[in-house]
Amino acid sequence: MSVFPRISLKPEVSDYLKNVFLNKEVLAAVGHQEAECRFQRLLLCLSHPPAFTCVRVSTHLAPLEEIRHKLGQELKKQQMCGSSTAEEVPVQILSHPCIPDVLLLPVTGPRPVTQLSSEVVVGAQCGSAVLRGAHVFAPGIVGSPKFMKSGDAVSVFSDLEGKCTRGAKNFQGKRVFLGNGVAEMDRSSIFCPGEPAKGIGVRMVEPLYQSPSFDGVLPSLAFLQNLPSVVVGHVLGPRPGERILDMCAAPGGKTCHIAALMGDQGEVVALDRIRNKIDRIRQNAQMLHLHCIKAHCFNSTQAVSSDPAQDTEGPPFLPESFDRILLDAPCSGLGQRPNMAITWSLKEICSYQPLQRKLFHAAVRLLKRGGVLVYSTCTVTLAENEEQVAWALQTFPCLTLQPQEPHIGAEGMPGAGLSPEQLRLLQRFSPELSWDLTEPPAPLPSRANRDTIGFFIAKFLKN
Repeated sequence: MSVFPRISLKPEVSDYLKNVFLNKEVLAAVGHQEAECRFQRLLLCLSHPPAFTCVRVSTHLAPLEEIRHKLGQELKKQQMCGSSTAEEVPVQILSHPCIPDVLLLPVTGPRPVTQLSSEVVVGAQCGSAVLRGAHVFAPGIVGSPKFMKSGDAVSVFSDLEGKCTRGAKNFQGKRVFLGNGVAEMDRSSIFCPGEPAKGIGVRMVEPLYQSPSFDGVLPSLAFLQNLPSVVVGHVLGPRPGERILDMCAAPGGKTCHIAALMGDQGEVVALDRIRNKIDRIRQNAQMLHLHCIKAHCFNSTQAVSSDPAQDTEGPPFLPESFDRILLDAPCSGLGQRPNMAITWSLKEICSYQPLQRKLFHAAVRLLKRGGVLVYSTCTVTLAENEEQVAWALQTFPCLTLQPQEPHIGAEGMPGAGLSPEQLRLLQRFSPELSWDLTEPPAPLPSRANRDTIGFFIAKFLKN
């Protein structure tokens, strides 16, 4: 059910995406009416949260059922302590039928919540986090009532266009209602001129979309991660004793998952260009008790060494140094949900393809013969997904597409000249397909596989 408007895009970006989803190959496959409906559903579902919260659990530390029991107890405590609503529905925690280290929590919403007269305005990024179960942290607040005090009941709104100036008292711009909460800080503490305020600014008690907050909940056992991002680790198929490279690793969720799937036996090298992100990866690895991860601050486009005397520890690394490589590439991120507005220009949206190809060149050189390369993005464009696959197959004759396991998403999108057989080997998570109201509701696990963020996965073997 939709409650928010379609995602707001610049006209040039909207036209570009429409041409992608109504390309000649798609029109030939499904017809103009269905292609147009899918595009409109995409714009609508991107502004809404996925139907499930996905939790990747540390099955290298404890059995799934033990973690599920502990998680249920923690969330029950949270529910008893943090909510003022009269009726409490027990939190449902489901196992995924295909993925052994995933728990699914259905998201309830939109719920009937009455708006209050006292309004707090948050930035779009903060608003997206609230829709996925987070409380409102003080740095995300951009406007509040003039005399707001700790303990006041307030309604929380997201600023759609980024036009609310910090410290505003009565913002009248374009915004959407996210739910009600209780202020944990006075206005003066949130907008004090000195050091920026930290911690929870508003504790959500009646969110429009009900999803548990995972702040501090079983940090070493339960890790919030979008379902397609978990699938990537399984598709890569890491094995104990292998040497694996995660080329664009921050914030480290996939890196840690790879290490866990290896039983912490072998070596996982994580690279990222930004120093504080490397620190985050190391912190996550330590928290999850994973010791085989080696994180380096380094530009992956320059990760190949031409010096035979190069230290094999690297980076850079000698060619054919890795058994498997994950290239979770920087991308336009147009598949992220919920996202109510994207202010990027078409030039910015289209700027990622050259960088992705530089990374591809490095990945192929670093991969051993017989090794596996997995390429993934969290966007919905052809240029960054299927077109990159077509380019890679033409540019690197040593690469062949491989079947993926698990394959729970849709196949690739036509439009890049790939054959039907090649498209079936690709995995595209297409949330717009789950928003077809003409079809009967799918069973819960099946719906969880479809109502996700937009995501793309391709798996190659180097012959």
